[in-house]
Amino acid sequence: MRFKYKRRDNKSNVDMTPMIDIVFQLILFFLVSTTFAILPGIKLNLPQSSTAEGTSMQGITITVDKNGLIFFNDKEVLINELSTELISFDTKDVPKTEFPISLEADENVTNGVIVKLFDVIRESGFSAINLRTTTKK
Repeated sequence: MRFKYKRRDNKSNVDMTPMIDIVFQLILFFLVSTTFAILPGIKLNLPQSSTAEGTSMQGITITVDKNGLIFFNDKEVLINELSTELISFDTKDVPKTEFPISLEADENVTNGVIVKLFDVIRESGFSAINLRTTTKK
């Protein structure tokens, strides 16, 4: 008696599951490890500087727009309320003299307003002040 043998195709199949797992892990890694710059929603025309150095965005941000409005982080304040906000701000075990403050002022803001802000900041006990600028092209 003769048996019929069925011929099998010797095509190899590639299992895509491990590759999909690795690609998914890479996507998660890059999403988690990417840092995003948090910029305030206040439109400013920052002055340009060719010698500016980068600093971290941690700490307090004080913003002055071209109309003279002052913002403490995202909260609008008057210049006499700024001192109260600074004094009541919790620096989380960092001395106030070392806690960074970033001062962002539109290029049309007068020097007198910036000097007043420096005085209020220093009178509140802070001394690490960074002026935010854009790089010159």
